Order: sequence, then C-alpha cells, then structure tokens
Amino acid sequence: MNRHHFLTGFAASLVTTTTGLSFAALPASQPLVIPLWTGTPPGGGGPHGNTMISSSGAQSNIAIPTLTILTPAVPNGHSVLIAGGGGYKRIQIGKESWPAARWLAARGYTAAILSYRLPGEGWRDHNLVSLQDAQRALRILRQREKRVSVLGFSAGGHLMGMAATRPGFRSYPVTDPLDELPATADSAALIYPVITLEKPYTHTSAHKLLVGAGASAAANAAWSVQNYVTPHSPPFFLVQAENDPLSDPHNTLMMSASCEQNGVPVAMHRYATGGHGFGMGKAGTPTAVWPEQYEKWLHQYA
Repeated sequence: MNRHHFLTGFAASLVTTTTGLSFAALPASQPLVIPLWTGTPPGGGGPHGNTMISSSGAQSNIAIPTLTILTPAVPNGHSVLIAGGGGYKRIQIGKESWPAARWLAARGYTAAILSYRLPGEGWRDHNLVSLQDAQRALRILRQREKRVSVLGFSAGGHLMGMAATRPGFRSYPVTDPLDELPATADSAALIYPVITLEKPYTHTSAHKLLVGAGASAAANAAWSVQNYVTPHSPPFFLVQAENDPLSDPHNTLMMSASCEQNGVPVAMHRYATGGHGFGMGKAGTPTAVWPEQYEKWLHQYA
C-alpha cells in the first residue's frame, strides 16, 4: 500500500488555517489526516515518492509527516499523541498506533497518530527530524484541546520521552505563528521504551540512527531521556516486560528512578513475560492488563 491509498478518503476532511492546522470534531469512524508542516519540513531533504506501508502496516519512506486524528463522538477534551515504534527505521502504525488510537477513541479521548520523519531517510536535519515532528504535533494539538498527553511504544517511547522532557528545546526555527505555542505534554505513557542510549545499552537501532557507532559519551547522554527529567516534567506511566529482548528492562528502571529523584509522579508496571512489541497487550501474558491500568492512570490527569 502506498501513501496515495493511505490518504484516499481523508483528503476532503483536510483543513488548513493561516496559523497552522485545525480539525473539527468528527465521528471516530472518519479519521482526518493533517500534514504537520504547511511547506517543506525544517531543513529540507528527505525521501521521494509515496509512503511505503508493509503488510503489517509499518510505515517508512515518509516524505510528508502527518497527524491522523481519530475524534470520538463525545470528546472529553483530552487528546493523546501516539508514536509507534520501529527503531526509527519504520513506524509500527498497524501493530501499535492504530490499536491504541481506537482504544482511546472508544473511551472519549481524541487520538492523534503521528507519522514522523525517520532520521535515516536523507533529511538534512538528520537526528532532529523525529523530535521536530513531535514538537510540531504537540503544538497543533495544543491549539485545539484542553489537555494533551503522549503515548509512545519502543523507539516511539524514546521520541515521546524526549518531547515530554524537553518542551523548551527549540529543535527547529519558527516557521509560522503556530510555532510560538508551547510543545508541552500533560502526562506521558512510555510502553517498552528505549530510554537511554548510554553504555552498556548501545545495541539498539535507535542508538545507531540517532548517534551512530562510536559516538561519544556526551552524544549518548544527550539523547538519553532520563537525563532530562526535572521537577517540572509531567507524570509518567511506564510499562515493560522483564524478558524484553530488545529494549533492556533497565530502561524503565532508570526512568522511574530519575522521576523519583526529581519528585515527578511515576507509575511503573513490569511483567514477568511478554517480550517486546506487545502493543495493547499480548493475550496469554501478563501484559494483557496494562491498558486497564493505563485507563485508570489517565483519569487522574483528565
């Protein structure tokens, strides 16, 4: 499936304004796709052609980053920005983002699926492009919703963690009045996330694409989420299986410890089994219950 097919049926709903992009409340059955940028994304460059979508629904070759908005019939005024994982090589839209979006919309939350640029696809701003898109998406949602939270899986958890802990970081120059809005999150849920790129946890695809083999200790630290937690960071909800073979289980432990050291509310749920990539829960494993725990946690920040 290519980008043309992915957008078919949505184009009539696209709305642009002089200060950015907006969307109206629609039934959850009618998603709205919005490009993040009114022109060329910051830095320029990038891939050509249509977005590629694998048989499992993973996106790559993302030339035009977008938000796909799923609005419930009765919105509760709380939007959740969703970033699927994929090691910054692809985005697991089908396995992670869409199931989460439907689950959220069924409970009154406006779900916003982020199709972010991937750093290995020829963008001139290299490792900044995913964070640029996340910050732009938060600004778009901020102009529409009372509350905005983030939900990230795996490398998407790393991205949402960086966005949530670095709201004041100017990752790109101002492009229009929308960029003057804050890029803050009211709460952040990170599911089997990559948190640190520091040694000895340098084996991940996220490390390879964001800093590269042989990166300095300073570069590794600069892209490690736990180093940016402050007393002003939002509350965090962390989920991981203890037998995760890709994102070392120490990732959630160190993030939880950083939150506790800074007085940031944190709820951590760790499960004996479940592996990696279980999305909204893997049947037959303890991970199947995490969405229920997440729903209770979200209610605290509604």
